[in-house]
Amino acid sequence: MGKDVIIACDFASREQTLDFLSQFQQEKPFVKIGMELFYALGPDIVHELKQRGHKIFLDLKLHDIPNTVEKAMRVLSQLDVDMCNLHASGTIAMMEAALRGLTRPDGSRPLLIAVTQLTSTSEERMRRDLLIEQPLDTVVMHYASNARSAGLDGVVCSPLEAAKVHEVCGPAFLTVTPGVRFADGDVGDQVRVTTPAQACLLGSDYIVVGRPITAAADAVAAYRRCCAEFIG
Repeated sequence: MGKDVIIACDFASREQTLDFLSQFQQEKPFVKIGMELFYALGPDIVHELKQRGHKIFLDLKLHDIPNTVEKAMRVLSQLDVDMCNLHASGTIAMMEAALRGLTRPDGSRPLLIAVTQLTSTSEERMRRDLLIEQPLDTVVMHYASNARSAGLDGVVCSPLEAAKVHEVCGPAFLTVTPGVRFADGDVGDQVRVTTPAQACLLGSDYIVVGRPITAAADAVAAYRRCCAEFIG
């Protein structure tokens, strides 16, 4: 398994998405389809981008009772995405149910990863808003351990937590890390951030990059810079 850069295609329309991706003539980037795009266009955009040769991370962050999540994952398993996710805070039982739903009759399935704490969440916000009194690092590692116990492939976490997750859960347990910005870029609404090069040194397996690429004057150049810094 090699490292990869996933572009967050956080657009609201098919036209914006295809216009953006049409800039890439030599590459077929791994792309993330999140709530905004999926809720706007549904499964059709997944099928279209797969037909165009893109790997897809379907970022819907499911979080509900185990039975509901299992049934939802059974539907998503038919979309031929490469990766999807849920919230680890939904409990081990929910994650186990999700894995059952996602696994097809032939035993194949997309990668399934769990969100530990969002990279927009600081320890102060976690304590104040969520009434979680444990340190942020302790919470992230506990959620990661739960995801591993449930049989998941990895977690979404900050690059700052990737090395510790590998220590706790093993080197094969994937770390998919948003919160990546260029050193000379704007951090936006993220709190726990690093550069692509730092994410590589910290042990991230995949980085998810949105606005530093999608809002760049030259998106292809920004993507290539990101790959060069992260993959080498």
